[in-house]
Amino acid sequence: MKQANTKRKLPGAVRAGSSLGSFSRKLPALARAQRVTERASHLGFDWPEPGPVWGKIEEELSELKSAVASGDEIRIKEEMGDLFFSLVNLSRFLELEAEEALSQTIDRFLKRFSHIEAKIRERGKTLTEASLEEMDLLWEEAKRMAGKIQP
Repeated sequence: MKQANTKRKLPGAVRAGSSLGSFSRKLPALARAQRVTERASHLGFDWPEPGPVWGKIEEELSELKSAVASGDEIRIKEEMGDLFFSLVNLSRFLELEAEEALSQTIDRFLKRFSHIEAKIRERGKTLTEASLEEMDLLWEEAKRMAGKIQP
């Protein structure tokens, strides 16, 4: 695994007034978050290893649960964002592109959901007529078919 604090040329343009520079809001949010954490790392604002990032994720998850319990919509949104940001930071430590990882997950979800739809139709039902339990079993079947889990 790469060292998080390696100094190299900062990616992207640097904006006057901020050492981090500027980031286009046109970038997908996950990609933008990853670029932000990369630049902060290059400037020395980073943990030396992924261990503390796991702790930060647990902290942010706990704060999100607390915000949800409070019912404070603004705080919930902020804590959800903090959790996403921490997960993206972990992606960087693991040398993964967060945007690509999520995109692949969405594709897998759509493929598995399509399997559920097809099987439900074969049974002469609509999705609204199928139970959640029935759909969950078909979801697991789709995962097994893809080699994700063993029967």
